[in-house]
Amino acid sequence: MQPDISIQQVSKIYSGGFRALNNINLDIQRGEIFALLGPNGAGKTTLISIICGIVNLSEGRVLAAGHDIIDDYRAARETIGLVPQELNTDAFETVWDTVSFSRGLFGKPPAPRHIEKVLKDLSLWDKRKSRILALSGGMKRRVMIAKALSHEPRILFLDEPTAGVDVELRRDMWEMVRKLRENGVTIILTTHYIEEAEEMADRIGVIRDGEIILVEEKTRLMAKLGKKELRLHLQVPLEKVPHALAAEPVVLSEDGYELIYTFDAQNEQAGVARLLRKMADEGIDFKDLQTRESSLEDIFVGLVHENKP
Repeated sequence: MQPDISIQQVSKIYSGGFRALNNINLDIQRGEIFALLGPNGAGKTTLISIICGIVNLSEGRVLAAGHDIIDDYRAARETIGLVPQELNTDAFETVWDTVSFSRGLFGKPPAPRHIEKVLKDLSLWDKRKSRILALSGGMKRRVMIAKALSHEPRILFLDEPTAGVDVELRRDMWEMVRKLRENGVTIILTTHYIEEAEEMADRIGVIRDGEIILVEEKTRLMAKLGKKELRLHLQVPLEKVPHALAAEPVVLSEDGYELIYTFDAQNEQAGVARLLRKMADEGIDFKDLQTRESSLEDIFVGLVHENKP
């Protein structure tokens, strides 16, 4: 199956010589939610801007729904909806007018039923006659998504879609994104909220210094790179890790009341049993234990800082 987005050896070099992107290769499949993660300045927004025709690439090729974004610009752009970070819409327009106008920009004929459906799906129907300036920040964000969906794109880019949105509204928007995917829309998401990617994404890409350093299915990434942490709350504090446990990956908390054992979530169950046997042999009693599995945030931070000076 042809990917909805195909990025082939794409680089972006600005006039001053700064290389914002370096030989990016990435395919995004029809109907998936792809999360692109990276620190500030990594190249996320530059890459999205190139695909959407806002920034010119220096090298390489991009196809959107099979259309070259340069040679077949109009057809490519019609397939794409973009929700930018900035809330840039006419404050004095009504919700209905601004969303309808966005559809017209793509040369699409009026479609009141489609606009009505989009507004209802985004819980904006009751606000259709309200001016943008009268809306809350969260509602304005929803209007931006409605504008991006007005021309019925099959590919939707969400660039930090929940920035400045409260937790409850953020979860509502997650549910909306899932419904869009169920309707066949391919979604590419950039976010600083790691839990957002962990909650929604099918695959995750990590970009650092203009290069894609990893692309992986979320569940497989968690399995490959995830670690577990076992915390043993001791009956009596220790001054240091006993010699018998020195070969194990354990550290002692500052107050001496916890032994912390880190192990591979997939392969080290036998190591936990070995540790507990050694503790029993040493007469070290514990009153409670807790396990914690590494989150996507832990993995992301490790990847971003890996081999960095």
